[in-house]
Amino acid sequence: MPEPGFTTSSLHSDRQFGVEHGGLHKPIHTSVQYGFEKVEDLIGVFQGTLKGSFNYARQGTPTTAALESKITRMEGGTGTICFASGMAAVTATFLTLLKAGDHLVCSQYVFGNTNSLLGTMGDLGIAVSKVDATSVEAVRAAIRPETRMVFVETIANPRTQVPDLEAIGQLCRERGLLYVVDNTVTSPGLFLPKGVGAGLVINSLSKSIAGHGAALGGAVTDTGLFDWSGYPNIAAAYRKGDAKGWGLQQIRKKGLRDMGGSLSSEQAHSISVGSETLSLRLNQCSETALALAHFLEAHPAVGKVHYPALESHPQYPIVKKLFRGGSWLMAFELRDEAQVLPVLNRLRIPIKATGLGDTRTLVIPVAPTIFWEAGREVRAQMGIAEGLVRVSVGLEDPEDLIADFDQALAGG
Repeated sequence: MPEPGFTTSSLHSDRQFGVEHGGLHKPIHTSVQYGFEKVEDLIGVFQGTLKGSFNYARQGTPTTAALESKITRMEGGTGTICFASGMAAVTATFLTLLKAGDHLVCSQYVFGNTNSLLGTMGDLGIAVSKVDATSVEAVRAAIRPETRMVFVETIANPRTQVPDLEAIGQLCRERGLLYVVDNTVTSPGLFLPKGVGAGLVINSLSKSIAGHGAALGGAVTDTGLFDWSGYPNIAAAYRKGDAKGWGLQQIRKKGLRDMGGSLSSEQAHSISVGSETLSLRLNQCSETALALAHFLEAHPAVGKVHYPALESHPQYPIVKKLFRGGSWLMAFELRDEAQVLPVLNRLRIPIKATGLGDTRTLVIPVAPTIFWEAGREVRAQMGIAEGLVRVSVGLEDPEDLIADFDQALAGG
């Protein structure tokens, strides 16, 4: 029998170890503590010699483990750790694998909170170089002897810049650098970062994978491509057994156990159920977003439209080659900046709200909200116009969305 497809595989992945009482879904395990018949088994869990068991929910539960198994299979990885949010996953990755004196090369087009975290890292003695990651040469020029990691997002929020993913992966392989890719916007439903050489893949589970805007979560997946035996920051306590597991072991112990950003079983279950429709949602959102992008691009009141699957997008050749769709994230700029708020207030279907990857279309003016704290200078460096509008396209009928934007742009 041939290997099952993406959706079939992910649908059944959390059942591969059996489900209690024949349930179709892994149940919600709310217990915080876990007991053992023999004290030797309890010791084995603490020392890492007894696999597949649990001792305290801060490091995971059977429910979170089932979700981790599902995401691992989605990303084609060797293991996954789930966290309480995407930012918890990003923070744990940076702060457990980097230390004072190290250097990180990062795309300058990153999520606002990630950008804020980079400032905190500087305060801790971790140097950060922000570069235009759409150019591999900019990444190459920023690398230093103390560089340990390169970090990019597949599609930048909110301006949709796409890094030169393949070329950066090749560069990281040549230099022995850990390549970390945030796959949140595309998700494994549209793109597998493992295919471009990523060693670690991060997902904010709250967005594409859950898809319903009702649960927070994050994940870090090891693709199995990076050689942890040569990574200098792995603590001696975790340099045991197969080196392929060292990176995730350190992230789980230091980033999950010590920092405490644990995903609850209730949230894990909600995310897992939402993930079952990932491909269906991503396909429809991508088709609707492209139709809306074409409409806006042709509208006389709109100056620019930023959507990766538009042929006018600067990185369209990369998108066409690597992604199975443009995803739900797009942005546009009006010719008359003063009309941004009136136009948004006239919209009837999209919800004026922060957040991304929901079943419902969400709109927000970027500069005075999610990137207000960054300041005008940083916004300019990131290509964020003061009148930029971000749209997270949902599952509404495309004709209804287009008609609503049409009436809003026309003045009601």
